[in-house]
Amino acid sequence: MEKLELVRKWSLNTYKCTRQIISEKLGRGSRTVDLELEAQIDILRDNKKKYENILRLAQTLSTQLFQMVHTQRQLGDAFADLSLKSLELHEEFGYNADTQKLLAKNGETLLGAINFFIASVNTLVNKTIEDTLMTVKQYESARIEYDAYRTDLEELNLGPRDANTLPKIEQSQHLFQAHKEKYDKMRSDVSIKLKFLEENKVKVLHNQLVLFHNAIAAYFAGNQKQLEQTLKQFHIKLKTPGVDAPSWLEEQ
Repeated sequence: MEKLELVRKWSLNTYKCTRQIISEKLGRGSRTVDLELEAQIDILRDNKKKYENILRLAQTLSTQLFQMVHTQRQLGDAFADLSLKSLELHEEFGYNADTQKLLAKNGETLLGAINFFIASVNTLVNKTIEDTLMTVKQYESARIEYDAYRTDLEELNLGPRDANTLPKIEQSQHLFQAHKEKYDKMRSDVSIKLKFLEENKVKVLHNQLVLFHNAIAAYFAGNQKQLEQTLKQFHIKLKTPGVDAPSWLEEQ
């Protein structure tokens, strides 16, 4: 009997919610709207798509850089081999071998920074943001239930009030109140999660964007020392404008 009662309640709730959704889509039913909260949710969903695009591009960059580093290392080995076998061009092949091997080493360091960036942004997008969006889905379901039972109560209150209808109205009022409390709680949960998510997002992206910038800048400036230092740091300050460290070519 308990199982039958649970199935009956679930079926009734599903029917009411489905009716509410159809009614809203047809423009007949009223819908509770929290404009400020829904605007924040829309921004979050839009940002998630943009961050996913950055992830895809960063992953493509990582793949391409890996292939380039692999080629540079092979080229360095080929130059080194020829340096040993071509005495008349020993020096020329030798310093080309050293250059390619150093470029490959710097590329591997940059690759480590890019992959760390990818891993951190991936966690933010596919775990932290996704967790918040799961709470948003629960909030949206609670909102539909709340509106469905609110509509029921409003319809009953418009009808006659007699010995037959009063118990129905009382029961409907009780169900409406229960779903209102659930809706209010979920709305509060979403607001709190959005606030914490924004704080976490700013902190994570600040560190990761500085890491990405400094690593790329050091790599293309040929600053091996700065590149290696960047990879070891957790909180990185941007390089002071106008202060240029010598490149590894200048240090040879």
